[in-house]
Amino acid sequence: MSLSSTTRLDLTTRPAGTVDAEDLARIYTQGIEDRTSTFETRPRTAEDILTWFDGQHPIQVAERGGQLIAFASTSSYRARECYAGIAEFSVYVERQARGTGAGRVVLLSLSEAARTAGYWKLLSRVFPENTASLKLLGGCGFREVGRYEKHGQLDGVWRDAVIVERLL
Repeated sequence: MSLSSTTRLDLTTRPAGTVDAEDLARIYTQGIEDRTSTFETRPRTAEDILTWFDGQHPIQVAERGGQLIAFASTSSYRARECYAGIAEFSVYVERQARGTGAGRVVLLSLSEAARTAGYWKLLSRVFPENTASLKLLGGCGFREVGRYEKHGQLDGVWRDAVIVERLL
């Protein structure tokens, strides 16, 4: 897949820009509100999202008909130099677009962008109950490598997390 633009059916992917911050915040906040994808509980603003644009961590978006409907982003894994080629990742799809292939397309685009940027591994943690995400990740070449028990609390309830990774 091309880093600049990829098309699958009616979906187009491209690198995100700061002009996308409002849409990224809207989609991420939906994931926060749903309580199925993240330990975060505070809705995000465009100003929060602007901090993601550090010039080192790729962020890709998927659009349908000019409307941004999904994103996949990378962030730092660990500060130690030996982990410089590993990035954490997240994928979020607008509620109405879930199950349409947007998550797959944007995640594959992110994987290529991360490889091009010099990363050799992507990893993340997923709630075990989030079977749709686990299926998506498995279909995109990620493998489950372990499970954190009682990894964090969400709304006062301890939640486990499945660890996934993909070598690029």
